[in-house]
Amino acid sequence: MPFQTLAEFRDLLGRFPAPDSAAIAAAEARNGQLTKPPGALGQLERLAIWMAGWQGTDKPRADHPQIVIFAGNHGVTAQGVSAFTAEVTAQMVANFAHGGAAINQLAKAFGAKLDVQALDLDRPTADFTKGPAMTEAEVVVALRRGFEAVDPKAHIFVAGEMGIGNTTVAAALAAALFGGSGWAGRGTGVDDAGLARKEAAVMAGVARHKAILGDPLEVLRCLGGREIAAMAGAIAAARMARVPVILDGFIACSAAAVLAKAAPGALDHCVAGHLSTEGAHGRLLAELGKEPLLSLGLRLGEGSGAALAIGVLQGAVACHSGMATFAEAGVSAGA
Repeated sequence: MPFQTLAEFRDLLGRFPAPDSAAIAAAEARNGQLTKPPGALGQLERLAIWMAGWQGTDKPRADHPQIVIFAGNHGVTAQGVSAFTAEVTAQMVANFAHGGAAINQLAKAFGAKLDVQALDLDRPTADFTKGPAMTEAEVVVALRRGFEAVDPKAHIFVAGEMGIGNTTVAAALAAALFGGSGWAGRGTGVDDAGLARKEAAVMAGVARHKAILGDPLEVLRCLGGREIAAMAGAIAAARMARVPVILDGFIACSAAAVLAKAAPGALDHCVAGHLSTEGAHGRLLAELGKEPLLSLGLRLGEGSGAALAIGVLQGAVACHSGMATFAEAGVSAGA
């Protein structure tokens, strides 16, 4: 078992590997010899070199992406924060299993292996406005589910989510980790009254758990959800296996934020797949220091925006690893 307590998980975060500096240097040298003007491929060049550093080779690959969707239910829905009931979580999990969701189509389009993990849907977390969302044992189980879901041989990893009420949970995590108000968004489409209930629930949760706000892992336990903890565990596992990660929207980034606050540099192996229109996603990306690769007005979740960004990384790697050098092509390099 990788860890059995939050203390052991915290210790693991302190042992994260760094990128391979020799592979980065080799990839930079290769990039300088490819048959194109310097910098002509813009961000694609930076992305390919970043991939090289984590994969430990000057010719990175992106043909084996993995997507895992984690699903969980939340006690805070008792506060009237969602336009849908918790039953929809299980119904959507069934839709994923039958291949009928948007993420199924995107996974096929980019050749990604898709897995779905439902985490105790019949047992929602506790309402965090009344007490801690999870016990230590519960959050550790969720973290381990995510950690163990990652294929260490994957070239790219994406964590997606499904869980009615989880935009409220993500907003509470963001508020607890970074302070301020206004983190709540419309999620599944709540009206103004619903949005006010969400913001009130977020602020009530943060106030109730103010004693633990200095400890990001305790914030995850007290204000988080099983699927969000699983995403955090998966992102940590990908780092240990040196697998590059594409972050999805607001909810996925709230999971990543826990790691970022717990261990400086914890998200160096991650890029932001897209900018969602959900609530304060752009604000959260700014806190994480991540620039989104895409901005398409998405707010579906499921890992959908990050799945689209797989194509960007595949394009970057295809050019970097597949293009000929000037010497190979018999083309004269510039002066």
